[in-house]
Amino acid sequence: MKTKQRDDTLLAPSKVKLAPPPMYKVLLLNDDYTPMDFVVTILQHFFRKNHEQAQRIMLKVHTEGRGVCGLYPADIAATKVAQVIAYARQHQHPLQCMMEED
Repeated sequence: MKTKQRDDTLLAPSKVKLAPPPMYKVLLLNDDYTPMDFVVTILQHFFRKNHEQAQRIMLKVHTEGRGVCGLYPADIAATKVAQVIAYARQHQHPLQCMMEED
């Protein structure tokens, strides 16, 4: 039995639109017990901020109650939140870190 192939079929190229992933802000929350120097260390170590940027964010956390550390895709933001909280607990500080959609 012969199989007939169709060579006259043309497929129209489909245009796929890729949307950028949703971004999340990683925030540090103020508390009355975590030392300011420790917050600066967190910002430098986990968020790669230089000393001046880290000081500015730390003061925003201190005066306004929270400060943005960075903007990341969901999985990276969740990882950073978990790392910061684990590091703070390891050093016996109650520092809170959270993420919220931008």
